[in-house]
Amino acid sequence: MLNKDSVNVVGAGLAGVEAASVLSRLGFKVRLFEMKPGKYTEAHCSPNLGELVCSNSLKSLKPDSASGLLKSEMASLGSLVMRAAGISKVPAGNALAVDREKFSAYITSQILSDPNIELIIQEVSRIPPDELSIICTGPLTSGALTEFLMDLSGEGGLYFYDAIAPIVEYSSLDLTSAFWADRYSDDPGNYLNCVLSESDYDAFYDALTGSDQLTPRPFEKPKFFESCMPVEVLADRGKETLLFGPMKPVGLIDPRTGSRPFAVVQLRKEDLAGEYLNLVGFQTRLRNSDQKKVFGLIPALKNASYARYGSIHRNTYINAPKVLDSSLMVLGNENIYLAGQITGVEGYLESAACGIMAGIFVAANLSGKKIPQAGPETALGALMNHLSVDRGSKFQPSNINFGLFEPLGKKHPKKLRGSKYVERATKVHADWLKVIKDLLPDLL
Repeated sequence: MLNKDSVNVVGAGLAGVEAASVLSRLGFKVRLFEMKPGKYTEAHCSPNLGELVCSNSLKSLKPDSASGLLKSEMASLGSLVMRAAGISKVPAGNALAVDREKFSAYITSQILSDPNIELIIQEVSRIPPDELSIICTGPLTSGALTEFLMDLSGEGGLYFYDAIAPIVEYSSLDLTSAFWADRYSDDPGNYLNCVLSESDYDAFYDALTGSDQLTPRPFEKPKFFESCMPVEVLADRGKETLLFGPMKPVGLIDPRTGSRPFAVVQLRKEDLAGEYLNLVGFQTRLRNSDQKKVFGLIPALKNASYARYGSIHRNTYINAPKVLDSSLMVLGNENIYLAGQITGVEGYLESAACGIMAGIFVAANLSGKKIPQAGPETALGALMNHLSVDRGSKFQPSNINFGLFEPLGKKHPKKLRGSKYVERATKVHADWLKVIKDLLPDLL
């Protein structure tokens, strides 16, 4: 018999804290399991909940972007992650970037002060069959629980590699070789642009492509997510690739020369004071010693001190369309739900949004109510569709993008497509919210 006294949420990353928060607001008791600080993965280092292990950016704030729309929909559902981002925001132009320590500290304080949530520091290796559980353990799920999930789903393990960019101390940088500016803007800007001449770039490229890289184990074929490609993997595609990627100088004018640099490396603030900055687009699998040597060929970083070196780790996810139903429940196992990156959504916001939806679906289950799907015209609905619709081709993780949405009825000029998607989504989402408010009034 199902125990309905409380819900287990396993993993206190972005998906887990959102799921727990939703259930708590709806009056349900939650047992939130987190193995930190008793045990850490290779990518985690903070004891706080909702830790951001890669970038500190939550992507675009532009209202006509898919990620901007997702933020709006999440905020309308009382997202804990969006509240945390609001109080920890740091300047980043059109992107939403946060002070990661303040961000996760706020989330931790909210969870610890919630009377409906019991935080249990414990690694979970198996899920009790008679308890309702949401597994939100992310792409770095421990080995024992990964085996349990693969046995449960009947699917072989799928994986790709993810990489983290380095963080440097601002005080250690040579500012004579850098300037603050945003692309296509005359304002002082929120990005520190480290300039490379053509000869600087040649030396950097040669060192990067000849550097010592960490390699996967023999039985693990490296499969990288395209939007988080290690900088050295990009470089291997050709000498010009970086100049059209993370080192592109377009839209930037060096105020000291009045002309566009040959190449730049952009640094973004990690904290409001700007004492630490991360190398945008420079996620890497280089060994630490090689990072210091190779990145030191960027003039502004020649004497840089590193608060964190870049790293690489294995990300695990399931074949969601074959394993989950449209409510994120494991097929054939009505007591177990999955949420977050382990399902095949990629990115901070996407993981958090998945956690919100899992919380709503489980609450409806416990209340004996049927929640309608968010329309595929909306960001939340498009994400859920991505996880539940089997399109016959090999399933791959995805960020939110308009390609996941229900297509527009007719073609529109490229510059208007985003706003048309958002205009349609806003109406559909508003109608869905009215239904949710009637069914789960305490949520909103």
